[in-house]
Amino acid sequence: MKINALTIIIGSLLLIVFGSLVFFYQVGQTQIAMVTTFGKPTGDEIQPGLKMKWPWPIQKVQIFDNRIQDFEEKLEQTQTRDGQNLLIRVFVGWKIAKPTVFRERFAGSVSSAQDALERIVRTQKDAVVGRHTFSNFISTDPKQLQFTEMEKEIFDAVTPLAAENGIKLEILGIKKIGLPESITSKVLDRMKEERTRYSRKLLAEGESEAQKIRSSANAESEIIQAQARAKASGLRGQADAEASKSLTILNQNPELADFLM
Repeated sequence: MKINALTIIIGSLLLIVFGSLVFFYQVGQTQIAMVTTFGKPTGDEIQPGLKMKWPWPIQKVQIFDNRIQDFEEKLEQTQTRDGQNLLIRVFVGWKIAKPTVFRERFAGSVSSAQDALERIVRTQKDAVVGRHTFSNFISTDPKQLQFTEMEKEIFDAVTPLAAENGIKLEILGIKKIGLPESITSKVLDRMKEERTRYSRKLLAEGESEAQKIRSSANAESEIIQAQARAKASGLRGQADAEASKSLTILNQNPELADFLM
């Protein structure tokens, strides 16, 4: 009896475990799932947790990694709007957003998806670079640089194209900019010329400002001196009047004058 009871318990546990494996599946925190019914996609499971399904061959579940994948584009040459060649490398972070579309486009292959996304990024990057001048990338004037604007332009252009393939673009940025050897010396000479011209401009502006300050100081000095002379003249006149008054009094009383002396 005891053996039969134990057998029943073990059998029941095995049945529960088997039933759990057949009728339920788990989506982890870093996972995303796609459900097919009779081989056709019928839904995506994005939220993690324990989910219910019909047993195979009715339904089948395919689990994908939902963490961010990243890659760096090769340092490739592209041309600016004014015909200058640049070497630019872009970095990208992406993840699977729609498993059904992703499986249809790439058969669930991350490497195939990355190759396709890299081609999209390269095309859109070349288009954006072609709308900007060389000085937007390399310049002695910080106001002409437009890295942030160009990164946003590439990101906005790639995002809808990636979404068509079940991919969500998380981050995109310009990691490195280089110059072909054939134009490096020319660029350096031009940057030196721009810096020299900028220095001369600053010196001219400084000299002009100094001249204004000197002129203002001279004008203010003349005003102060004129005011001082006028005040001194008034004080002398007042002193002369007081002296004349005292002299008149002393002339009227010689004895007092002798006494004071």
